[in-house]
Amino acid sequence: VCNMGHSNTEIDVASLRTPELTWERVRSQVDHVIWPDGKRIVLLAEGRLLNLSCSTVPTFVLSITATTQALALIELYNAPEGRYKQDVYLLPKKMDEYVASLHLPTFDAHLTELTDEQAKYLGLNKNGPFKPNYYRY
Repeated sequence: VCNMGHSNTEIDVASLRTPELTWERVRSQVDHVIWPDGKRIVLLAEGRLLNLSCSTVPTFVLSITATTQALALIELYNAPEGRYKQDVYLLPKKMDEYVASLHLPTFDAHLTELTDEQAKYLGLNKNGPFKPNYYRY
C-alpha cells in the first residue's frame, strides 16, 4: 500500500497503529503491518507521499516538475472556453524557459538579456523562446 496522491492524509496510518496490529520493519521505507490472523500489508513510506519519501529523483527535479504542472494548470483554468479541446498538447517552450529561469538561483546563476545585435544574429526574439521549433525539451 502506498500513497501516490497529493496529500499526506490519503492513507489513515493512525488507525493502523493499534495494539492489535504488529509493525515489522523490512527495511527503510518498507514495513509489514500484520493482523492477528496473520494477514499483512506492505506499507511504503509509512503512508507518506511515495514520490517524495522513497524517490531517488532529486528534489530539484521534482521542483521543476511541480512548477511546470502548476503553471500548466493555471493556464488551463484561466483559458477562455474552447481554447483547449480534449487532446494532448505540448507545453510551449516559453513556459519551459520561464520555469528554468525561476530555478537559476539554485545554481547562483542569472540570465542577461540578448542585445538587439545578438538577437538578430541568432534569429531570435530577445524574449524567447530561445530554441528552434524542432527542439524538444
